[in-house]
Amino acid sequence: MELSDTYLTIKSFSQGIYKEKGSRFIGMAYPVVTVEDVKSIIESARKEFHDGRHHCYAYMLGHKRLVWRVNDGGEPSGSAGKPILGQINSHGLTNILIVVVRYFGGKLLGVSGLTNAYKSGALSAINNAEIVELTVREYYDISYPYSSLNEVMKVLKEENIDHSDYKYDLACSMSINFRSATRLRVLNRLSRIEGLIINQTETRSGI
Repeated sequence: MELSDTYLTIKSFSQGIYKEKGSRFIGMAYPVVTVEDVKSIIESARKEFHDGRHHCYAYMLGHKRLVWRVNDGGEPSGSAGKPILGQINSHGLTNILIVVVRYFGGKLLGVSGLTNAYKSGALSAINNAEIVELTVREYYDISYPYSSLNEVMKVLKEENIDHSDYKYDLACSMSINFRSATRLRVLNRLSRIEGLIINQTETRSGI
């Protein structure tokens, strides 16, 4: 059984706002790939919105959605980061960071009020974003003897593998890429070709 190699994320930065009893909750959604991306953006957001009372966030990373974190930014535990993450999960998104900045309006909202406000702030950012579906592809360089060329081309055609940078001689080489979900099947077929050497170069996503 092949695993899914597609995921949903946002195409670009988006922003929204939610108001409750004088407080403003500015929701900002950013496409991210690494924890380093997240740290850099959070630092920038804190500087840009330095006059905000609280800077709360949640993020999800990886097409398998295994890396995540929440931060309540000084609000009562569970009242900010968790509802922000809840909106990320309810929309099935990953490789996304949502920061919600609160400007205090003078009236306390209570834990339930805060939970709803941060949820709504995150939702406003998501609603203003363009959600896209991306596919994870794996990239390899292969080399093989000319005598194996027909067998290689047969696999490429049957598995719908993209290829480029061909070099045909007594020793042939090319760069190939294919959907991550087909990895085991493709590598198994290629491994049976006499004299073929394969090296992975990268994994990246695209539409």
